Amino acid sequence: MRILLKFVVDCDPDAAWRALHSPRAVAELYGPLLDVEALGTMPTSFESGDDVPVQMSVAGLVPVGRQLISVADRETRDGNGRVRVFRDWGVPLTGPLAALDVWDHQMAVSAAPGDPSKTLWRERLTIGGAAAPALWPGLWATWQWRATRIKALAPTWAHDPESEPERESPASS
Repeated sequence: MRILLKFVVDCDPDAAWRALHSPRAVAELYGPLLDVEALGTMPTSFESGDDVPVQMSVAGLVPVGRQLISVADRETRDGNGRVRVFRDWGVPLTGPLAALDVWDHQMAVSAAPGDPSKTLWRERLTIGGAAAPALWPGLWATWQWRATRIKALAPTWAHDPESEPERESPASS
């Protein structure tokens, strides 16, 4: 079973790509409904090959399960140019989602057709197993929530803090 999303967000593809690799940005997508916390050390940025176990909970109070985030990046091209794909093919470890046999979440970012300052965001979540039909409606609703959060947060991803101007040290004057 699949859940598909496709929409344009108000940031450039580089900012969207950085956000996909940011555990903090990913956690913000689920807030304030769900909290995502590392079970161990959370990397500052996800990299291809990472396996990161996380605990998810409702408002930080009610545990809903643990999941292994397994990251793989790839790049391809389509009719509009470069497409970067972030794939989480980890598995739910505990909780209701652990009843699934298949979990394959891919997020693709590319320049929006006609406006390279914006990002065409595409997601595909594929789930499988006997529990998939029962879990699909809740996941579909969660993915609609994610889409809303992604659209709301994307403009903040483009902000790069200004670096302070270099100052001469007193010894060099």
